[in-house]
Amino acid sequence: MTGEAKEAMYARQGFGNELSIEGQIGLLIVDFVNGFADPAVFGGGNIRDAIERTVPLLRAARALRWPVAYSRIVYADDDSDANILSLKVPGMLTLKEHAHDSAIVPQLTPEPGELVVRKNVPSAFFGTSLAARLAMRGVRTLVVAGAVTSGCVRASVVDAMQFGLRPVVLSDCVGDRALGSHEASLFDMAQKYAAVMTSDELLAGVY
Repeated sequence: MTGEAKEAMYARQGFGNELSIEGQIGLLIVDFVNGFADPAVFGGGNIRDAIERTVPLLRAARALRWPVAYSRIVYADDDSDANILSLKVPGMLTLKEHAHDSAIVPQLTPEPGELVVRKNVPSAFFGTSLAARLAMRGVRTLVVAGAVTSGCVRASVVDAMQFGLRPVVLSDCVGDRALGSHEASLFDMAQKYAAVMTSDELLAGVY
């Protein structure tokens, strides 16, 4: 099926309705850590470009006083929390609290008061305080950047939607080691779970 035919089928079935931005906006940066920025570890594709595009986005979010949250993948030093994700990708167990590869990239270093959640599954919401903290700050629309588009970003977006948040995925601020997976996941999220736009489009609408 061609791209045009696929889009026509989804439109005919009523997918892809517009999702507007409402209320307090928050920013979630998913797993932009050193290991995912490095093609020799877990990186590749367009992840580095997405990190660089997120730098001005983060600057704007702080200027606009949006609540900002980050996620990191962190496993216990003794591997006592090894799980299905680490069975599928054993190298994930190298991501420990004090490991270089698990640290947020320096150009996106959190500032005091910004939330950092640790997780060892794809979603930044599962088993963390993220949903409660966003609710406490009155967030209704959640802007999402991070890696990887087809994995932890998508899982976090689905959970955000299930918590009643309005996800906005920034296509130039999310990245994946496999560009085919990146594009397919952006399409799916735009059809079912989120608004998808560029960071420039978002900021032009909120400034």
